Amino acid sequence: MILSGNEIQKRIGSDIDIDPFDTEKLNPNSYNLSLHDELMTYEEVVLDMRKPNRTRLISIPESGLVLNPSQLYLARTVERTTTHNLVPMVQGRSSVARLGLFVSASAGFGDAGFSGYWTLEMYAVQPVRIYPGISICQILFHTVEGEIDEYDSNKYQHNDGVQPSMMFKELNPDAVESDSQRRFQFEV
Repeated sequence: MILSGNEIQKRIGSDIDIDPFDTEKLNPNSYNLSLHDELMTYEEVVLDMRKPNRTRLISIPESGLVLNPSQLYLARTVERTTTHNLVPMVQGRSSVARLGLFVSASAGFGDAGFSGYWTLEMYAVQPVRIYPGISICQILFHTVEGEIDEYDSNKYQHNDGVQPSMMFKELNPDAVESDSQRRFQFEV
């Protein structure tokens, strides 16, 4: 079962925290989340699942930024969410998809207990201009049958920004990020 917008609002402060929260962003069965003003791209030509890959941060100016096809962009939400006793799911908005921008196409389910910003995987089928603060995706909340063991991971829990893949922690637990593999700022 998916919570209605009214039920989402009732559970704010108990099972659901959305910060900042704005009742204008409530939908009949979801809540719109906004695009932060930073993106991340990978610097590697070939991404390696067994190691941390170099990334760079790109600031999205108020005048917008054109996303190019054949490029994966990682973004994050303005809102930080925390969910207890429910399964959160983030998916792109249809108005955004109709412009050829796919958001969280294959990584939309969260876990009960997740707390942090949502990292969004974005891919454009043709050049499209995006802007900071736009409603980019929506979050839905599913009820759960059975006992819940809440999410508690050293990979993505309590993040503070855009998160690249941390799969290397699963495949190579001894891997350590070096300074050269960490992200760096890039202003557009």
